[in-house]
Formats: sequence, structure tokens, C-alpha cells
Amino acid sequence: MKKQLVALSLGLMTMGMSAQKDELKIAEKALKKNDVATARTAIQSIESMEDTMEAKYKAKYYFLKGQVYGKTNVEKAVAAYNSLFDYEQKTKKSKYSLAAKTKVMELTQFVSEKAITAYNETKDYKTATENFYLTYKLSPTDTSFLYNAAVSASLSKDYDTSLEYYNKLLALGYTGITTQYMATNKETGVQKNLGGKTQRDLMVKSGDYITPENVPTPSKKSDIVKNIGYILIAQGKTEEAIVAIKEARKSNPKDLNLLLNEAQLYIKLEDMEKFGALMQQAIELDPKNPTLFFNLGVVNQNEEKTEEAISYYKKAIELDPEYGDAYMNLAVAILSGEQAIVNEMNENLSNFKKYDELQGKQKELYRKALPFLEKADSIKRSPDTVKSLLNIYDILRMEEKADVLRPIYKKMRGM
Repeated sequence: MKKQLVALSLGLMTMGMSAQKDELKIAEKALKKNDVATARTAIQSIESMEDTMEAKYKAKYYFLKGQVYGKTNVEKAVAAYNSLFDYEQKTKKSKYSLAAKTKVMELTQFVSEKAITAYNETKDYKTATENFYLTYKLSPTDTSFLYNAAVSASLSKDYDTSLEYYNKLLALGYTGITTQYMATNKETGVQKNLGGKTQRDLMVKSGDYITPENVPTPSKKSDIVKNIGYILIAQGKTEEAIVAIKEARKSNPKDLNLLLNEAQLYIKLEDMEKFGALMQQAIELDPKNPTLFFNLGVVNQNEEKTEEAISYYKKAIELDPEYGDAYMNLAVAILSGEQAIVNEMNENLSNFKKYDELQGKQKELYRKALPFLEKADSIKRSPDTVKSLLNIYDILRMEEKADVLRPIYKKMRGM
């Protein structure tokens, strides 16, 4: 009985090996005719035998399996190709690996383009996330795809996935720093990124461009830490968000971007006191940065510390004489003193002498704010700057200037 069972078992094994050989032949011929459906059926019929497949058939099987799944099931296709690479490396034979690597590159490009289309054109961030991450799995040395997957997941509000990918990026030491190959157009004097080093060097050699320079892009590490903080806040994990960004700052306490990200975190938490304290630290690190002084002006203005706000706005303007928003906010800060004068005027409606005196103070306030408002309008005209100027011109009876602005304001409002 035992001998009979052994004989039967051997018979089944022989049939299995024969089936493997036959189905692989069918799949190979079908693929040559672009009959992928027939090839897939043949491969699927022997997939259950994969672990016990005869050694001489394994490499071909993996190669054909990768092709039959291809773009219809990229993950399964690449898994087959990876098995092929491992097997041929182990057996020290490379019959199919070179062709398979080309197939993997084609699949990587296919998935990458699908992700970019979903992200940029259809705004389907879920599909973008899946395909950016799949691209990263196909090409794990290119961690920028993992970064793109993290961003896409956040936009699709899949915060758990986004957080997982961002943390993975930090663990990998990802910075996102790349090199821009710059040169200056000889005719226009404008510096331009010319793509790759070879292209840049050719343009310089032609004489059209001069002064070649390799410029690194900013690190994305601080953005990753900031985004982790924002996600944790969105999940209601405020304390974790603060801990995450503080831990990141410990490794580089003088990183201005990380400091500013922590400051922005406190804006989201509506803790303006801590925001202001961090902005003071930022100024110590970068005392020539006008935006930092502008932000401190906003903080103090919101806390009704008008004189301090005015001082910070003036410092921002000193550092950047064309800082339109600083001029506008400075004018607004000056005019914030008007309410107290108006309140006192309302209390002295029957005291003509006192009322006239207060009205004079009000107009003096307008005259004080006017040059800053005019400068803001000259730098960056908007309906707000024009409307504010019109109000002041009318109050100060500056009819000529008001008459010039009135049709401009009507046009801006579409009247």
C-alpha cells in the first residue's frame, strides 16, 4: 500500500512539472502575439505551484508573470520581477534580469505619471497618494515620491497615512535638497535654472550663458516637522504636536525655519504670547529680516499695544523700504487711536469748543497716517488702500486728490 501511494505521488509530481512547462510555453507564445489575456490565464493556472516549481523554470516563470500582470496590477508585476532578480542573483545567472529591469522602469514611469496627473489635473489626492507611494516602492532610492505621497495623503485628509509617511521620511534622514544648475543669460542678465549639468554646461559653452553656479534647494525637513505638527493638531493631539516640533528643534536650535514653524504652531493654537516670544528669538537669529519685525508688529497690534506695533512696523520698513503691507499696517495702527477721540467727541456734542479741538486732533491723526497709506498704495494698490485714501481725502477736504481716485475705485469695484 505504501509503495502504491509513493508511485501515485510521483505520478502527480510528473504531471505538475509537465503542466508548468506547457503553461509557460503557452504564456510565452501568447505574449509574443500581444495576447495578454491568454498568457495571464496560463500563468494563473500554475501560480499555486510557485513554491514547488522546478528550478529550471523559475526565472522564466517570474519574468512572464511580471509581463502578464504589468500595468493592470503593478504591485504584483513588480513583486514577480523582484523575485526574478533575487533568484538570478542567488543562482548567479542573468538571463532575464536586464530585460526585467527595463520593464520595471517602464512601470515606474507609468505609475509616476498616473500620480502626477491625479495630483495636478484631477485633484484626486487619494489616487495620487496610492500611486506616489507605489512609485516610491518601485524606486525606493527616490524618496521624493514618498514625500509627495505624504503631501497628497494630507490633502485627502488621510492624516494617519500622511503622518506615517512623514515619520518614515524623518527616519530615513530625508532633506529633499537637490542641486539647481544655474547660469546667467548673457543678453538679459537674468539667472536661470537650466535643468541638468550637461545642458547647463552646453549653454555656457555656446556663449549664450555665463557664470555657471550649482545652487542647492532649501531643505524640506522643517516643512516635514511643521506638517507633522499641523496633522497632530488636526487630530486633536496638541501636546504631541508641540513635543514633535520641540524635539526637532533640539537637534538644531538655530534653525530659523524650525523656530518659525513652532511659532506658526502657536498661531494655530491662538497662543499669541508664545508666538511673540518665539518671534523675538527669531529676530535674535536673523536681525535683518523685515518679515519678523512685521509679524511682531501684528502681534502687538492685536494685543492693542499700539506704540510697540508702530515701532516694529517702522523697523520692518527701515529694513525693506518697499514693504507695502508694513506701510499699510502702520497707517492702521496710527488710526487705531481715532476711536478714543470719536468717543470723546460724542460726549462733547454740546461743548463746541471742546468738540472742535477734538476734531482737530482727529484730522491731525489722519495727516499723520496719510503718507504711510499713500506709500502702501503706490507699492501695491488694492481696493482697501484706495478706499482708505478716499475716506481721508474727503475728511481732510483734499478734493483734487479725491477726484483722481474716485473713478479708479469705481472701476475696481466694477461699477
